Amino acid sequence: MSPTPTPTDTEVDQPQDEQESPPPACVLSFNASDASGAGGLAGDVATIAAMGAHCLPVVTAVVLRDTAEVFEHENLDPDTIAEQARHILEDVPITAWKVGFLGNAEGVSAVAEVLSDYPDVPLVTYLPSVAWIDEDEQQQYLDALRELVLPQTVVLVGNHKTLTDFLLPDWDNERSPSARELAVAAAQAGAQHVLVTGMQLPNQYVDNVLANAQGPITGEKFERFETAFVGAGDTLSAALAALLSVGAELHSAVSEALSFLDQSLDAGFRPGMGNVVPDRFFWALPPADEDGAEPAFEEVEAEPEPAPKTPRRMH
Repeated sequence: MSPTPTPTDTEVDQPQDEQESPPPACVLSFNASDASGAGGLAGDVATIAAMGAHCLPVVTAVVLRDTAEVFEHENLDPDTIAEQARHILEDVPITAWKVGFLGNAEGVSAVAEVLSDYPDVPLVTYLPSVAWIDEDEQQQYLDALRELVLPQTVVLVGNHKTLTDFLLPDWDNERSPSARELAVAAAQAGAQHVLVTGMQLPNQYVDNVLANAQGPITGEKFERFETAFVGAGDTLSAALAALLSVGAELHSAVSEALSFLDQSLDAGFRPGMGNVVPDRFFWALPPADEDGAEPAFEEVEAEPEPAPKTPRRMH
């Protein structure tokens, strides 16, 4: 008689506390490859990881730049963009989208078609300055974004001037438009909210405001940094998408994302000869002692017990 087979290790029920923990929330990002690592997909991956979620990066274009300026970009074929996304979406469930630079109008159309198949997944759209693009191509790109992506957008994120040029190109008032006025224009195109950054205030402060067509909802005022950054907008929008991916309420997610951005900029570094790059892993730096120096390794008398594993979301 054949012996009774013994269960394999994978067939034995493991105790509840030893079972594998659930995977992190997944955010799919459509954005360009940026070799500086400051923004684009590299910035999205770093930011979303720092927030404790997992980024699924879909390349839309290749931006040729350094930390000081953008020189040009190469677009990917629209079918290649869409297929990247559809293959991973058939495998991995996502709980948020992030849209950055999509290359050209054809890329916008390809991305918008993919987005339309998942209407319940919240979309954060970041509008970077695309001033380096030829004027006609730039207008086609922005028109496509307005027509195809904004109607699916929960939050449109952008600098005050960039959003004004995009949403209110004929604005001729001596005063700058308010966040509510930008939100009204965005709502006419279908976007539910705007997160307007860099609104100038007296005494070296800037305001950052979340608003909808009814008015401001929340915001944070920060002291203006006396330096130039690259990658701030991608950092903020990716952080917001990561927070929405875990079900955070919009107003609290915006406050937390703005705080994350402020601390990332405060800890920023200059890797080259150009602008400062946000440090998305500022929270992982070792604490300094009272005189500002890190303690020497020899001063550690005993290795502490390892801390229990917890999610790496610090904000």
